[in-house]
Amino acid sequence: MNTPFDQPSALRVLITGAAGNIGRTLRAHLKGRYALLRLTDVAPQAPAGPGEEVAAVDIRDMAAVERSMQGIDCVIHLAAIPEEDSWEKILPMNIEGCYNTFEAARRQGVRRVVFASSNHAVGFHRRETFIDTMVQPRPDGRYGVSKVFGEAVGRLYADKYALSVACLRIGSFRASDRPSESRHLLTWISHRDMAHLASRCVEHPGYHFVVVYGVSNNLRNRWDNTPAKFLGYRPQDNAELFAAEVANSPPEDPIAAQFHGGMYCPMEFVGDTTRIDGGPP
Repeated sequence: MNTPFDQPSALRVLITGAAGNIGRTLRAHLKGRYALLRLTDVAPQAPAGPGEEVAAVDIRDMAAVERSMQGIDCVIHLAAIPEEDSWEKILPMNIEGCYNTFEAARRQGVRRVVFASSNHAVGFHRRETFIDTMVQPRPDGRYGVSKVFGEAVGRLYADKYALSVACLRIGSFRASDRPSESRHLLTWISHRDMAHLASRCVEHPGYHFVVVYGVSNNLRNRWDNTPAKFLGYRPQDNAELFAAEVANSPPEDPIAAQFHGGMYCPMEFVGDTTRIDGGPP
């Protein structure tokens, strides 16, 4: 009999990409919360503590990923190239590795996948527009394209294979746990809130497919995060507390300042911003 998701002390949870910044944060905050926290990455990790398992797993290796899924109730899928990069790097990790994760979960009878998407999946929407989770994909780079792909795979595996899937369009998560530039006053998510959001996605008693923004309770937030309320996500932190610290940060690139995706938008940009959203055909 499957353990109900709202009984966390009996759940077995896998985190891919556990050696990354978000992975280490979730490991620290979720330690002891579940019956098992299995932590996989190709990078070195700290030794396993009580209730933990640590394994070297490359998400490009389907057989290895499938072995890592054995006995797991929920996967938090973080493993990926975490920023804009060449297609040669994005393709095997963020595209093929993402597919491998969902397919291995299906094969092993995993019931839920929490996918680390990104605000860069919708980065070319204009910042002046307050957007929700139903807006059309507007990726601002190859990294954003890979997150659109991951959300689409999640939708497929929810509808066709009955996985419960949550896609987290994560804003600005910083290793320092504080904003470092003016845009972060809109998009920042604290370590505490990131762990809270992840735990609510793991432990909510039942959902089919949901997309939410990974953002703290920021005064200047421009994202309608209504679905997160359904999950029970109640962010506690506000980037405005750091407004004075970032007041003297360098001014934002004029193209970046027009769009939700910020600095990813002007990268390699040779277009005409007046033709985006309402400009001439």
